[in-house]
Amino acid sequence: MPSQQHEALVHLFRNSPQLALKLLRSTLDVPLPAHTDVKIECANLTELQPTEYRADLVLSISNGKPVHGLIVEVQLGIDPRKSFTWPAYVANLRARWRCPVCLLVVCADDAVADWASRPILLGCDNMFSAQVIGPTEVPEILDAVDAEMDPELAVLSAMAHGHDADVAKAARIAAVAQGASAGLDDERSRLYLDLVMNSVSEAVREVLANTMLPFKYEYQSAFAKHYVAEGLTQGRIALITRLLAARFGSLSDEVRGVIAAGSIEELDAIADRLLTAATLQEALAPKS
Repeated sequence: MPSQQHEALVHLFRNSPQLALKLLRSTLDVPLPAHTDVKIECANLTELQPTEYRADLVLSISNGKPVHGLIVEVQLGIDPRKSFTWPAYVANLRARWRCPVCLLVVCADDAVADWASRPILLGCDNMFSAQVIGPTEVPEILDAVDAEMDPELAVLSAMAHGHDADVAKAARIAAVAQGASAGLDDERSRLYLDLVMNSVSEAVREVLANTMLPFKYEYQSAFAKHYVAEGLTQGRIALITRLLAARFGSLSDEVRGVIAAGSIEELDAIADRLLTAATLQEALAPKS
């Protein structure tokens, strides 16, 4: 069965279909046709074969009708069976839509990415190759504004570089991803915040806990500037309320009142406790 990490990565691409296109164009330099729409399609790629072929995600790039198909596969380990199923995915979708089809394989490990990049011999000198993204190829999103414009790419960047030897850089990538995630709807926000924290090293977690980088970088984003323009205190109240709700769920009117009544110093103290607090109460008040 698919693992939690596998499903989480698939969610990133399902929530933002444009993410796959961006990686193909900007990172792998794969040309794509002009189009007006990108949408998620049925992932069942079986035609007449008795074996069912089901990809992780299928996208249609269209101008009224599909002009290019894109199959996204998340691969966490080496699986020799994929040398048979991946070409079948592409061939079946190409026959169904009568247009070019590309397979993008997203790997959480560089060794798996190296394996997935190897051409597959189909027979009679015919070869099949996938487009492959491993951690090394994922862009490093270090700027809060860039992260807010594409939160899924920011989270993918934090997952890819969370164990980087440069701890300060990895912490900054994680911080801007957290800041971008905090401004999303509750479901995505909670998922993405968890993904970031579960993907980074202990050293990065320590830096985040000690410095609260998300708050420093968040003030550079359009969201924070909107509130800061109304006053520094109101900006912090709005930002901390949003992050607390993303972390612990819906806030009561009483809790919102406590936050709204807080001073700059008290709000900063809540910010310092937020990442390490196990409960909402721990985040709001220091341990006695």
